[in-house]
Amino acid sequence: MKVDIWSDIACPWCYIGKRRFEAGLRDFAHADDVEITWHSYQLDPTLPEHYDGSEVDYLAARKGMPRDQVQQMFAHVAEQAAGEGLHYDFDKLVVANSMRAHHLLHLAARHGVADEVKEALLSAHFEHGVDIGDADQLAEIGARHGLDATEVREALDDPQVRTEVERDFAQARAYGIQGVPFFVIDEKFGVSGAQPAATFTGALEQAWQAAHPLTMQYAEGAACGPDGC
Repeated sequence: MKVDIWSDIACPWCYIGKRRFEAGLRDFAHADDVEITWHSYQLDPTLPEHYDGSEVDYLAARKGMPRDQVQQMFAHVAEQAAGEGLHYDFDKLVVANSMRAHHLLHLAARHGVADEVKEALLSAHFEHGVDIGDADQLAEIGARHGLDATEVREALDDPQVRTEVERDFAQARAYGIQGVPFFVIDEKFGVSGAQPAATFTGALEQAWQAAHPLTMQYAEGAACGPDGC
């Protein structure tokens, strides 16, 4: 069974959603038969490669929200993240365009380490204040997961990789995805947002049953019915 996940590295709920999906998957009886593919999505493609300001500055300006309201929102998200074992640090977070990080993720997929690199990118951005737009930092993340640093640097500006990333964007539009994380199970069932783990387990079970309907074999034998045994 296939699960396609659209998310952005610069999305705090995407990391929380990843953890909750993983928890839901662990409770799914057929977890070993699930193939996961990570897809790219950008919440703000217009963001410059290097933003001169904090995450509070950025969101207050972009959304027109008072700074104290943004900080309250961060506190709520950080609390939700902590409940999943994540340690968000919005004070250290470096605001950066995520396009290059998506390039790295697509290169990682070619080498079979997309999930590991996705995890590393999210942790780097939200927990460790790493600049996910910086080529040196991305090359280091790739190298930690077996990718050649030179190949990573080349991929960051590779037009072919850019085409693959934009293909993800186009598929998201075709599905009508307007927010992330978004999970598509077997190209039939959609789950939007960082839902509780049990919701993911239920969606996986529903999709599995739809793809593997029970075939009844009838034969004579003793049984009980509404009128007795």
